[in-house]
Formats: sequence, structure tokens, C-alpha cells
Amino acid sequence: MKFGKVDHPEIIDFTLPKDHPDTAAVLNGAKGTDRLNISVGCAKWNRQDLKNFYPRGTKDELAYYSSQFNSIELNATFYRIFPAEQYQKWYDKTPEDFRFFPKISRDISHLRRLNDAAFPIVDRYLEVTANLKEKLGTIFLQMHDNFGPKNWDRVVRFVEYWPKEFPLAIEFRHTDWFNDEKVSQELYHLLEENNMANILVDTAGRRDMLHMRLTNNEAFVRYVGANHPTDYERLNDWIARLDQWKSQGLQNIHFFVHQNMEVESPLLSASFIDKLNKKWGTDLHIPKSLEDSYGKLF
Repeated sequence: MKFGKVDHPEIIDFTLPKDHPDTAAVLNGAKGTDRLNISVGCAKWNRQDLKNFYPRGTKDELAYYSSQFNSIELNATFYRIFPAEQYQKWYDKTPEDFRFFPKISRDISHLRRLNDAAFPIVDRYLEVTANLKEKLGTIFLQMHDNFGPKNWDRVVRFVEYWPKEFPLAIEFRHTDWFNDEKVSQELYHLLEENNMANILVDTAGRRDMLHMRLTNNEAFVRYVGANHPTDYERLNDWIARLDQWKSQGLQNIHFFVHQNMEVESPLLSASFIDKLNKKWGTDLHIPKSLEDSYGKLF
């Protein structure tokens, strides 16, 4: 992911902003339960991108990837709507506890831009995506950065149309969604009322997308490293913030790692998993093929 890429990441202040004041209220409403659902993974399983991740002789990339990570942010579904048979193959290749978090087709978000012509495509997209069955995690919608608040009515219609049995998270990139307080409050309220997640994007060149406003009991984080030593240091701040949210009632953590050059994404993911395990005593699997490399880095 090259979104938010900068030439000199070392001069960026990567400090996480303070929470939006309404985030605590959202999380406090879920207190009293013990369930904690943690998904950590990369955005793709392609061997060419994830160099040195796959052992020599690996024949099935997804089968191996899903034996090492418990989830994938499925970006391939942004570029095309696959036939139902493909989703069934993905389902069959992965373990019982594996989860897919697919991106909604660009035909809906970028070409039709949530207009009325997008709704039949939504139906077709969901019809095939449903073949992932219980392995389907939260679906996410990423809007173009030129899709601003003037399109508010389209957002409302889309949210009202969306079948609520499918969990949904939405990423808005136009700065006016966050810089205009009246607009942002209306947006957050709409998502909260419909139990939809407000995606947090941590990338060097767009710190405004770290609005730190959760709209349901889900922290859906798209973490974009800069292929720089600071990538690992930034993870410590996320561990601290997630720990704070956990104490307030957070139950669902979906954390997906991107890089400008994806080769280090598995290593960053492994680092994050290791930090979580040490902080909370969880036993999330650290990818075996990365344990030696991870140890050498630290």
C-alpha cells in the first residue's frame, strides 16, 4: 500500500493522537463480557510480494499462509468479483479458525461511488462472498480520497441498504470527513447506529485518518509501515492503546499490516503478535518461518 507514503518517514511524528471522547462511551457499553477476538495478518498472500516468507518448495501459498496467520485482509476482491467456486476453494484450503476480511469491489466504491447503480453489484458481491461462511470476518469498504461529504446522501442510502447480517467497516479518506466537526459527528453517529466499524488508518502521510473514534466494539486497524526502523517502534504505541481500549471493554481487534514494499509485512505482523502475547498472555501463533528472522532483528 503506497497510500500516505513519504520520502522521509524519520521526520514524521508517529505519536498516536488522544482518543476521541466518544470512544470510551462506545466501549464501556460492552463491559461485563470476557470474549476477546484477535485477528492479525497481512493484506495478501502472493509469494512475489511476501519474499522469503514461504519455505522453499511451497506449492500452495494460501494453505501455507493460513497455517501461520489466523486472518487475511483480502484486497484481491477489490479488483474483481470472483466466481462462487473461488471462494469455496479458499474456504476449503484454510483452517477452521481462519478468517477472511475482504475489501468491497471498486465497481461499488470507486466506479459507481455508491450511487443507485451500485446496489445490484452489492447483491452480486455478497452472494459470492457468503461462500466463505463462518470464515467470513468483517467486510470493508474503502472510499476514494476524492469522495467527500457532498456525497452524504449516498453514504446514508448505502448504509441503510447494507444487509446487517454481514459485518461492515468503512474507510473514508477525504479530509473533510474528519476536519469538519459537524460532518464527522453525523458520520460517526450513522456508523454507530448501524453497528459499523470506523476504520483507523495509520500511515505516514495521512495522520488525520487517525481520528481514534471507534463506532462499535471493533478496532479495525490498517497499519502501513514505511520500510523504516520506526515501523517496529510504532507498534508499541498500538499495544498500549489497544490495552487501554481492552480495559474499557474492547472485544474485537482486527489488525492488518501493509508496507510500501510488502517484503517486511510478515515480520511486522510477527512482531505485533509477539508483543500482544507478552502483554496479555495470549498464545497467538508466531509464524514459524519468521521466528529466526524476528529474533535477529531484536
